[in-house]
Amino acid sequence: MAKYRTEKTDETPLRRVTPDAHWKSLQQGDRVSVRLAPGYETEGLVDAVTADHTAVWVHLDGGRGRTLLHCSDGVEILPPAN
Repeated sequence: MAKYRTEKTDETPLRRVTPDAHWKSLQQGDRVSVRLAPGYETEGLVDAVTADHTAVWVHLDGGRGRTLLHCSDGVEILPPAN
């Protein structure tokens, strides 16, 4: 057992998360481009957005399913490239 114990660690967030400014304008039905990693980009439709805009559900094109993206995941959600 630890000699020094920090109390109430389960109540404190690991870190503060703040979505990029453009995440706050996302709405259900918006067409977006999702950059998951450098060189890997796909498009899809926004299915749902949480009230605090930190998480977004996106239906990916090409039958790749629905994925949950969080602002701390390191992904970029942008308007689709034309």
